Order: sequence, then C-alpha cells, then structure tokens
Amino acid sequence: MKAILALEDGTCFEGASFTGPGETGGEAIFNTGMTGYQEILTDPSYVGQMVCMTYPLIGNYGVNAEDAESHKVGVEALIVKECCKEPSNWRATMSLPEYLKKAGVMGIEGIDTRALTRHLRLNGAMRGVISTEGSPKALVEKAKAMPSMEGLNLADRVSAKTPYVWTGTGTRDVDLKDGFSWSGAGPKVVVYDFGVKWNILRLLTAQGFDMIVVPSSFTHEQVTALGPDAIFLSNGPGDPAVVKNAIEATRVFADKYPVAGICLGHQIMGLALGGRTYKLKFGHHGCNHPVMDMETGKIEISSQNHGFCVDVDHLPELKVTHRNLNDDTLEGFAHKDKPLIAIQFHPEAAPGPHDSAYFFRRFRDLVRQATGK
Repeated sequence: MKAILALEDGTCFEGASFTGPGETGGEAIFNTGMTGYQEILTDPSYVGQMVCMTYPLIGNYGVNAEDAESHKVGVEALIVKECCKEPSNWRATMSLPEYLKKAGVMGIEGIDTRALTRHLRLNGAMRGVISTEGSPKALVEKAKAMPSMEGLNLADRVSAKTPYVWTGTGTRDVDLKDGFSWSGAGPKVVVYDFGVKWNILRLLTAQGFDMIVVPSSFTHEQVTALGPDAIFLSNGPGDPAVVKNAIEATRVFADKYPVAGICLGHQIMGLALGGRTYKLKFGHHGCNHPVMDMETGKIEISSQNHGFCVDVDHLPELKVTHRNLNDDTLEGFAHKDKPLIAIQFHPEAAPGPHDSAYFFRRFRDLVRQATGK
C-alpha cells in the first residue's frame, strides 16, 4: 500500500505501508542502531517521534514479551528500508508488522532511508506526516501545522497516573491512601517516572534498592512524606524546560537527598541547579555513541536517545563527568559538594552496550556514603 512521508520543509518520500492504511505525524528522527528495534519502539522517550532506522533490514528476529521496555509502543511511526515479515529466531513470538498493527502504530518501508537520514543530518530533525491518503502538498501543510517539540510536555503524558512498584516482570499499582510501607531492607529510593524504561528499574533493584515509582506530577511534599533515602529521576520525552513541577521538586531535593538522573532526569536536574537546556539540531539516537568518562579517562560506547542538551558551564559548583566525543556536548555532571550525579545517555542500555552500567553502582555508593545505608 502506497504511503508518503512529507516533511515540513516540503521534502517528500514515497514508500509502502506494511501495517495497512492510516495517517500519523511526529518529529522525524534517525536512529543509528543496527538492532534493538523492539526496545526502541517501547521506550517512552520516543513518544512524539517517527523513527527512521539507518540499518537497512529491520525485523529479522521478530519481537517477544521479554524485550519490551514499557507496557506499550511509544513511537508515532517506524520508518525502514526493508521490513522482514517472516522472522527467524527461537525467541520470537510475533513478527514486527503484526506487533505494530496490534499497537495501532504505522510502519513504512521502501523509503531511501540513507537519503532521509542525510536530509535530517544536514537540515535537522523536523515535523513530518506519514499517510496512505492525501496529496504530498496537503501532507506538507499538515506537518507545518503540527506543534514543535520545543515547548511540549510529553513527560506528563507518558508518566504513570498512580504510584507503583516494580515486580521484576512488570508493575503493580500502590495505594497510598492508607500509608505506604517500604517492603525491603535496602535504601529507600523514590523513582520519578517521566517515561522510565523497565531496565532502569531492573538495574536499580539489582543494586539492592527498595523502590517506589511515582508520577511526574508528585510534589516534593508528597515525596518527602514517603520518607525516602534518595531520589532517582528517570528518562522521558519532550522539552525538559516545561516540566516545571519536577524542576521545582528537584531544586528542593538537591538540598536534602542524594539524587541521580538519566536523560530527561539529567536535564531536569541541570535546570533545577541553574543551568539551561537547548534543542540539538538532530539529536543523539542510537547505541554506538562514544562518550569519555572525564574522571577515569575511559571511552564508553553508549546508548543514547535525546533531542535536548544541558549547558552548565557557568555553574562553578558542578563538574563535568562525561563528554560526547562526536560533538563535545555535555553527557554528565556531578555536584562538587552534594551527592548529585546525572548523565545524559542511557547506562541501562536496552538496547546497546553495557559499558556504562557502573552508573547504578556509583549511585549506590553515593547513597551509602550520604546515608550510611
């Protein structure tokens, strides 16, 4: 079925839908990972975006329940050169087209993804519409009328509506009306859900933390009432500057608890401490981005997914801990005197290399030093 991708600058690409008729829109971006498409599809950080995979053949190992990073597919559309309809993998329980159809998400193939990637690389990520109906001119106008990613609060859209705990294979809602009893013996950590990936919760659990995950709307008073030992700020989509409640809450937490942040959580912490954020031209999306740990001098190959960056160069109380070796942008910082650490990339991988998994151990050590627990 013929499908058209129309970008806001008037550029159009013709392909074919492998999920049937429909229309969708979002910010068109490219991801440089060769594998990991299911984790990408279910990463809430991709909400509002149409993802073009630069690797030409996608879907050959199918999908399965174990590789999901949330309860549902978050991307607005998947754009590939060629989609494999008949996967060959013993773990597969469904093909990629079946998975997207079930989720109600469009998939398009046959597009020159190299040309699309180069166009976005040169001109920047931009709004686009994919449709099996309508003229290219009309679709371009629809793309122009879509809201820009700057100013969008998508974290509140994807965040859980009620507190919950991680069960190891999923989540279980928690009722706070009658109070909350921490279940474990480890340090008590409140995790803010801005679109948290499940592998973050898995790796925090592996460090022995006793956790409760709360919605992005939770105030610092609500969190303080739970009596935590530390705070963790998760990844998530959208513009960090408009997540006002979380920025204000983090400003309070920074003087009371050890705090760690990943991706959007990193950006929120930077804003709370007096930094600023800005939109990157085309973002960092993939699992092959080189980052230097400034404290050890080691190079890590990292998993990344972000369209905004933090600038904290004017804050002398912070030290840069990580730098991106592709464009020298900030990838991590820590407070010189307070137990605060944050990184822009994804140490939990899923998908990607495990070079940066030590971040969770660093957070555990930070909590132990600050609280004695």
